[in-house]
Amino acid sequence: MNTPKRRHSKARRDKRRANWKIDSTHLSVCNNCGEHSLPHRVCPSCGYYGGREIVPMDGR
Repeated sequence: MNTPKRRHSKARRDKRRANWKIDSTHLSVCNNCGEHSLPHRVCPSCGYYGGREIVPMDGR
């Protein structure tokens, strides 16, 4: 079984790990109220999805 003869430098190790960053969340704009929300989900501020009220927000 082969094993490495020399250790890799910290620079080589860190170059490999340089692209491990987290992507930012993509937000869509609600057609009813204009607030930002996650795509393909009911708007948390107004309760609308696809032009229809899904969750009644009268109690807020």
